[in-house]
Parts: sequence; structure tokens; C-alpha cells
Amino acid sequence: MKTRFRKDLFGEELAFTELGLGTGPLGNLYRAVSEEGAQTVLATAWESGVRYIDTAPMYGLGLAETRLNPFLRTKSRNDYILSSKVGRLLRPSPSSEREGIGFWFDVPNRKVIYDYTYDGIMRSVADSFERLGVDRFDILIVHDLDIFTHGSREGFEGKLSEFFNKGGYDAMVELRSQGVTRAIGSGQNDTECCQVVAERGDFDVFLLSGRYTLLEQGALDAFLPLCEQRGIGVVIGAPYNSGILATGPVEGAHYNYSKAPPEILERTRRIKAVCEAYGVKLVDAAFHFPLLHPQVLSVIPGAGNVEHMKRNVEIANAAIPADLWADLKAHGLLHRSAPVKLP
Repeated sequence: MKTRFRKDLFGEELAFTELGLGTGPLGNLYRAVSEEGAQTVLATAWESGVRYIDTAPMYGLGLAETRLNPFLRTKSRNDYILSSKVGRLLRPSPSSEREGIGFWFDVPNRKVIYDYTYDGIMRSVADSFERLGVDRFDILIVHDLDIFTHGSREGFEGKLSEFFNKGGYDAMVELRSQGVTRAIGSGQNDTECCQVVAERGDFDVFLLSGRYTLLEQGALDAFLPLCEQRGIGVVIGAPYNSGILATGPVEGAHYNYSKAPPEILERTRRIKAVCEAYGVKLVDAAFHFPLLHPQVLSVIPGAGNVEHMKRNVEIANAAIPADLWADLKAHGLLHRSAPVKLP
């Protein structure tokens, strides 16, 4: 498995496998996964060489982190990179009032409290340590500090102020300086909010979901150049835009968690046609495209079963002709500034 490196605050290298494992599906996202099934996915990922694992308290309302616990206890702590997130605290609730009904299945009855203060960040870290059974992170990410999650610009700006003015950011810097985490970052669903957060702090890694893909490269306008300027690494989540770049432009294909509109279906058809001319599968191109950018460290599609995990490994090992990228750009299907050669 190919690996990319980034130095931490103390000059030591963090080794990211280009294929990482996102654990949202192991938290029973959209459908329940058995305990045995989840552990088999983790074992398959490890046997395939995956050494970067991303999780969060939100994934299965703590379930993903607790499922990682017995698996990680069998591994040397220095043999993998682990990221988790802060910003949400989980509290017991009646089953009828739990978070994410219809989104998370067979999960603990918990409600989410957004807390980006100093104490909220510290409590979140302590809770994650208990669920995961570890005593340090490699990357600690402030989660979903964006408009999409908080419902409006006003809601976003209120939480942003809470994070920077009530000690949340200071807590993360403190945890990094103490070695509780080797790096700090932010994970969001839009580049505008990513940029706002990046400009106000000293961050090491951003997790950008669905906004730098074969279908979307608006991050090249300002956010990714800022990352280059500041030496910020980027992890790419949701590389298939919630489905369409994996399934292709089929009837009912999903884009950004909704049914794909006609213009997205058409653009996907055009991209797929160019890929097929080179004998390349659309999903393979979709995985490898973000890795052409020099700031990108890893791509983390999820895997809810062993078949998906094995397919992710095959995709990560696929060979992509270099001319494909230039041809996509020549057809007007990639941003004019998109890198088309491996860094």
C-alpha cells in the first residue's frame, strides 16, 4: 500500500496510507452491520495494508469507536495512524428521541450536544479515549464546523465564535503541545467554511468531504492554494460524491446524499466516456484523481462489508494512464488549475 508522509509539530513523520478507512459505515450508517462483520472489515483492511483509520463520536453515536477498541488492542500503537473528532458530546436519551433515527441503525440511544468550548473539547477527548481504549490520537479534528451542519451562516458563525473565543481551539493546541495528539485539524463539508477556519488558526490537516472530486474542484479556487501556502495536509472523504462516481450515471444515482440532478448525470456521463476510452473504470479514476494534488495525504472511502473493503483495495491499486487526466482537462471536465501529474 502506497504511503504519504507529513511531519508533526515535533518533526516526526506521520505515515498515511493513500487508502484510508472511514468508519462511518461501521457505525451502522444507513443499515446495520453485525459485530462480526465490522471486525472482519477491519481485519481485511489491515491485511491489505491500510494503516490510516478515521473515526468520530458521531459515527453510530459512539458505536464505531467502540468497535475499533477490541481491534486496536491487538495492534502496536505505533503501527497505525488514528484520527477522531471533537465538537459533539453524546448523552443518553430515550429511544424515541435519539439522534439520527432513520440514518443510524441499531445504535446506542444518545442525543448530540454541540460543544466547541474548551471544556467541551476536553470532555470529548476523554470520552473518545474510553470508547477507543487508546491514550493518544495522531490527528484530532474539530468536526462539522460549517453551515450545512448548523443550519445557517448565523448558526455557523455562532459555533465558530464559540470554538475560537471560548477555548475550543486553545484546547486543541494544548493537546497537541502535550503530545495527546500529534496533529490538529478540521473536517467540513464545504470549502468556504474550511477556509474561514484555516485562516484563523494553526492547523496541520483538514478533512474535506466531497468537495475535491472528479465532479467538483472548487477547492482549487482558494482553499487548496491556502493549504499549499501553509503546508496543511488534506484528507479526502466522500470521494464518490455519495455514490454517483461509484455507480456511474444510472437511474436513481445519488449525489451529495440526494438524487443526482440532470446536469450532474450528464457531466458524469461525459467523464465516464473519457475514462472508458482509456480502459479505466470511473470509480478508479474518482479515487485516484484527488491524489494528484500535492497536499492530499489520503482518500478515505467507507466500507460496510468485506466485499466493499476488498473493492476499495483493488481501486487503490488500479493503474491510471497519465494521459487520461490531461484529456479530461482538454474536454473541459476538470478545473483549469487541477494537477494532472503525480506529486
